[in-house]
Amino acid sequence: MLTPPEAAKIPTERLQHGDHYVDNYEWMRDKESPETLAHLHAENAFTAARTSHLSVLQEQIFEEIKGRTKETDLSVPVRRGQWWYFSRTEEGKQYPIHCRAPIAGDDDWTPPTIAEPVAGDAGADAAAVPTTLPGEQILLDDNVEAEGHDFFSLGSFSLSDDGTLLLYGVDIEGDERYTLRVRQLGDAPVASAGSADASDADAVIRFSSADDLPDEIPGTAGGALLDATGKYVFYTTVDDAWRPDTVWRYELGTAAASAVQVFHEPDESFWVGVGRSRSGKYLAIEAGSRLTSETRLLDTSDPTGEFEVVWPREVGVEYDVEHVVVGTQDRLLIVHNKDAINFELVSVAAADPLGERRVILPHNEAVRLEGVDAFKDFVAIEYRREGLTRVAIAIVPKHGGRYEDIPHELKFDDELFTVGLSSNPEWNQPSIRLSYGSFVTPTIVYDYLVDDNELVVRKQQPVLGHFEPALYTQRREWATASDGTRVPISLVYRNDLVVPGTPAPTVLYGYGSYEISIDPGFTVGRLSLLDRGMVFAVAHVRGGGELGRTWYEGGKKLHKRNTFTDFVACARHLIDIDVTSSDRLVAEGGSAGGLLMGAVANLAPQLFSGILAVVPFVDPLTSILDPSLPLTVIEWDEWGDPLHNEEVYHYMKSYSPIENVHDTHYPRILAVTSLNDTRVLYVEPAKWVARLREVGADALLKTEMAAGHGGVSGRYDAWRERAFNYAWMVDVTRSSAH
Repeated sequence: MLTPPEAAKIPTERLQHGDHYVDNYEWMRDKESPETLAHLHAENAFTAARTSHLSVLQEQIFEEIKGRTKETDLSVPVRRGQWWYFSRTEEGKQYPIHCRAPIAGDDDWTPPTIAEPVAGDAGADAAAVPTTLPGEQILLDDNVEAEGHDFFSLGSFSLSDDGTLLLYGVDIEGDERYTLRVRQLGDAPVASAGSADASDADAVIRFSSADDLPDEIPGTAGGALLDATGKYVFYTTVDDAWRPDTVWRYELGTAAASAVQVFHEPDESFWVGVGRSRSGKYLAIEAGSRLTSETRLLDTSDPTGEFEVVWPREVGVEYDVEHVVVGTQDRLLIVHNKDAINFELVSVAAADPLGERRVILPHNEAVRLEGVDAFKDFVAIEYRREGLTRVAIAIVPKHGGRYEDIPHELKFDDELFTVGLSSNPEWNQPSIRLSYGSFVTPTIVYDYLVDDNELVVRKQQPVLGHFEPALYTQRREWATASDGTRVPISLVYRNDLVVPGTPAPTVLYGYGSYEISIDPGFTVGRLSLLDRGMVFAVAHVRGGGELGRTWYEGGKKLHKRNTFTDFVACARHLIDIDVTSSDRLVAEGGSAGGLLMGAVANLAPQLFSGILAVVPFVDPLTSILDPSLPLTVIEWDEWGDPLHNEEVYHYMKSYSPIENVHDTHYPRILAVTSLNDTRVLYVEPAKWVARLREVGADALLKTEMAAGHGGVSGRYDAWRERAFNYAWMVDVTRSSAH
């Protein structure tokens, strides 16, 4: 009989708002402690031993994911300047390779493709099919950059306007802190793409670290960029709580220490970022909290000038800014929520943003306006209606005046789907790149040709093997929450393996925080569950954004328990209508969704056979009480401030998973975390599992020792991690059913 590691009990007392709490496992917070590391390694060894019987199933699922994935593949090229930019993957390599190829001519907006081998071709002929585009250049090979490191992540990728410089940022720890470097690339192409000899190996130019300039800036946040001249780098750094709080300007060729502070945000509830308008007209600094935002603009012709505020911040008012040219006038399109909870779209003069506001799209209680993207001749509008994403197009007035045409919504036939803008860097492009998919539709990349009102398929995610979409059904159910609110549930399953009215093994996924929506999308990995007769369901609980801003407001702060009770209602509904049964139902969630997992484990353990919690936020009160911890103060707008507000403190204590563990029969629990996660520290699930063991729960802890919040970084490693989680869920439903 395997014996789980026994965590030492070293009491740490907390006295807050008259409440006394003893935490026996806070000592695990010391990441450098030999005792902490020894305990995590012991937990990993125990989990490996307890799950050793899953190794064959895990390997089968891994091979299924690998076998369905086109390992050597190419993204749809995106035009920027005189180049087509794209990434490729190669069989056996963990990471993508970032490339470009020259365009054929100024009017060429049709992305190039590589011919696929024809079925039945002789091996020699198939091998002769080119695997590169004519004139291709490899700008950055993540596989080369990752050599010698257990983790690799790219955090910035910015090109100068003339295409001769590449700014990139690398994280090799998983802590989301990036070292910036600048790579010297070749000059703009002088010949057309068709002039390159693709059969000549020398036609592919590979840039490497040998082409890097001596400039190097460590310890930056993600999202750095080069200015229009290619002379300056704008980037952000973080404070001691890992909050992006300062924007810097660095001049290439100078010492890193000579960087100039452009903007500092002193309010600890705000974070900052820097960007650039698609038009190229403005640099932008955006400061935002969970409730409030503020944007500053600077004309790119004066990169050392002063940024000017568009709208001064006002508590509770959020807004986003896009530059557009109407006739000859520079105007700003602003999506905001002042007196418009679901947001509205207005237009103001760039020279006088506080002046007259022209309402382009008024507030609509049934539509959550999510953003606009402005181009030279049209505007793309993204919004959400009836729980689904939508995209519409509005034509920019040619000679000034107002937008008169009703935006044209792009129509799709699926009952459930997700659509949104993809990469669209060019101001004067005549089309819009879109991504579309559903639970049963592999992702399609479209170009919408605006003048022709035509959607052109550029690529559909390949699924190798014998995938037949018609074998799968997706549909929506509605549960009724304890307060009478109707909560949507999305389901997908395989028709020939799931019999209506006969309970099937089911995974119920949930998140429910930050107004993040869990939209219907396709994943190759999920087929390994569906093809084993499992149902996959998503509970669209309050706290998410599926049904608009009020849906989000109904699941945050002092309404947070709605998130948990909604999920429980969804589980009960699926059981009541015989989709599944409690001995065949697994709950899954990660990060803030991991908090949901911990809460429902305490609320309704009898409904589930297993709970998978990935990087779970299960000790929220300890974290949110400590302003020195990463991002804590920022989080007060989401959860409330328990440090200064007694009501918030007691409310959070009432649902904190670790503080509400009690003597009951818990379902099997697997908690997965990462040692270098800076968003949800590994200590939270480590303490939670130790506390669960006190009441006899069958709880496992698996810690990735070289990863961050998103888990391991390489694609094969990520597939193995996913295969392990899936194998555990399959095993839970099988074991419980017997």
